[in-house]
Amino acid sequence: MTTTTTTPPPPLRVGNASGFYGDRFDAMREMLTGGELDVLTGDYLAELTMLILGRDRLKDPAAGYARTFLRQLEDTLGTAHDRGVRIVTNAGGLNPAGLADAVRGLAERLGVPVRVAHVEGDDLTAAHPGTLAAHAYLGGFGIAACLRSGADVVVTGRVTDAALVTGPAAAHFGWGPREYDRLAGAVVAGHVLECGTQATGGNYAFFHEPGKDVRRPGFPLAEIHADGSSVITKHPGTGGFVDIGTVTAQLLYETGGARYAGPDVTARLDTVRLTQDGPDRVRIAGVRGEAPPPTLKVGLNRLGGFRNEVVFVLTGLDIEAKAELVKGQLADALAKDPPAEVRWELARTDRPDADTEETASALLRLVVRDPEERKVGRALSGAAVELALGSYPGFHVVAPPGKGAPYGVFAARYVPQDAVAHTAVLPDGRRVPVPPAADTRVLEEAGAPELPEPLPAGAVRRAPLGSVAGARSGDKGGNANVGVWARSEDGWRWLAHELTVERFRDLLPETRDLPVTRHPLPRLRALNFVVEGILGEGVAAQARFDPQAKALGEWLRSRHLDIPESLL
Repeated sequence: MTTTTTTPPPPLRVGNASGFYGDRFDAMREMLTGGELDVLTGDYLAELTMLILGRDRLKDPAAGYARTFLRQLEDTLGTAHDRGVRIVTNAGGLNPAGLADAVRGLAERLGVPVRVAHVEGDDLTAAHPGTLAAHAYLGGFGIAACLRSGADVVVTGRVTDAALVTGPAAAHFGWGPREYDRLAGAVVAGHVLECGTQATGGNYAFFHEPGKDVRRPGFPLAEIHADGSSVITKHPGTGGFVDIGTVTAQLLYETGGARYAGPDVTARLDTVRLTQDGPDRVRIAGVRGEAPPPTLKVGLNRLGGFRNEVVFVLTGLDIEAKAELVKGQLADALAKDPPAEVRWELARTDRPDADTEETASALLRLVVRDPEERKVGRALSGAAVELALGSYPGFHVVAPPGKGAPYGVFAARYVPQDAVAHTAVLPDGRRVPVPPAADTRVLEEAGAPELPEPLPAGAVRRAPLGSVAGARSGDKGGNANVGVWARSEDGWRWLAHELTVERFRDLLPETRDLPVTRHPLPRLRALNFVVEGILGEGVAAQARFDPQAKALGEWLRSRHLDIPESLL
C-alpha cells in the first residue's frame, strides 16, 4: 500500500515598512534588502490621515492618496521585482485607482514589468452628505483575489489594518471565508505588524533597560503558518528587539474587549498564547475566531469648524495671579464677538528656585473654536499680541499667534455588510465582486474570565505603578484605551485585583466623570481599559493636550500606589 503524505505549504513571510503616513522613508528599502520576504505591507492610513487626504482631494480631485509611497516605490520597485516580493498597501487612501495608475506609470518609466491591481468599494462619501470623506473598513478577501490573479502590487483604500496581512495569508494558503481560527490568527499577526516599530521596541514602556537599544528599531515581520499561527520577528542585524513584552504591548494597542471584530472574522484576544521562540522571536498560537459582525464600520470625517491657540509663558513668582490676569484681559477682548468655545489650561511645568528660566516657567494654553473662521482668526491673534506691553511681568508667548485653521471631526457609523460594493480590480482590468461574509454573528461582550488567586497580603511600599507594569494607550475616535500588563505571574495576581475601575479613576482624575470599562485578558496577564469620550470628537479636533491619548498609559504608570515589596 502506498502512503501519501502532504507537505504543508511553507510559512508566508510578511513584513511591514510603514505604520503611518510619514513613517521612516528608507524602511521599504531596508525591508527589501535586509532578509527574506514574500510580501511587504505598508499601512499609511489613520483617522487623521483620511481627513488630510480629504482636504487634498478638495484641492485636486486626482489627489487623495499617500504620495510618499510612490516616491518610496521609485527607489525600490526594481528590487522588489528582482526578489519576487509582492507589495500590498493601503496608501491608495481616498483614490486607490489613481495610485494604481500612478504605479503603472512609474513601472513603465522604470522599465520594471509589474502587474498592478487595486481594491475599491470602500468610498461611501456620496451616501453621507456633509462629510469630507466616508469610508467603510473592508476585509482582506479583495486583496486575496488580486494576489491570486498574479498581481505584484496591490493598492487599497480603507481596509482594516490587519487586512493587509490576512489578504496575503488567505491567498497563499487558500483559506476560505469560514476558516475563522486561521483568519483570526492572521488578524492578530496583522495587528502586531500594523504599527511598524511599535512591535520591535518603539514606544515601549521598558525601553531603558540594559541591553535594549531602541535608537533605530528595525521593522517587524511575521512568519505565518498554514494553521494561522505565526512568529513575530525582524531582519537580522536591525535595531530594537522582539519579546513577549513588545508583542503584548502592541496587541493591547487601540483594542477593547476580548472580541476584536473585523469584516472577515472576530478574533478572540482572550485565546492568544505568546511564547518566546528564541532571540527576537515570539510565537503567537491558539487564536480562536468567530463569524464577523453583520455590519461594517464606516469612518466619517467632516470639517468641524475653525480653531486657534496661543500658549503664554508665565515665569517665576505669582503664576496663578499672572494666569488670572491674562485670562481676564482676553475675556474682555473677546467679549464683543465671543467664539463658541474658549478653553484655558494651565500646565505647572515650573518649579521653585529653578536654575534655568525654562524650568521656572509654566505654560498657559488658550484654545478657541467656532464654526466661523473670523471669530478665531484676527479676533484672537490680534487681542493676544496687543497685550505684549500691558499684561503680566515677563509676558511672552511660545510662538506668534496664527490666523486659525480648520479642524476635523471623526465619527463611526455602521452599515450592513452587503451595503458595500467590495471590488477587486485585477491587473487585466477585470472587476471581481467580493461577496460579504457568508455567516455573521452579532458582536457581544465576552463573559467575565476567571481571575487568578490574589497575592497574599504582605509588606508594601509606595511606588509608581510602572515599577511593575507596562502600559500602552491610543485613540479610537473620541475614546481612548489603556492596556496595562504585568511582567510576572505574581504581578498579574496583584494587578488583576488591585487595578479596578475605581482605582483607575483615582489614579487618572480626568476619567472620573467618564464611562470606563475594564476588560481582563488573563492569558496576556493584562487589563484593557476603555475610556469613553475623553478625546472629544477625535484626534483631528485636538480637544485635549494629548489628542491621541498616546501618553495616557505613561501617566498611569507614573502614579504612585501601595505595591507589594515582593514585586519590587
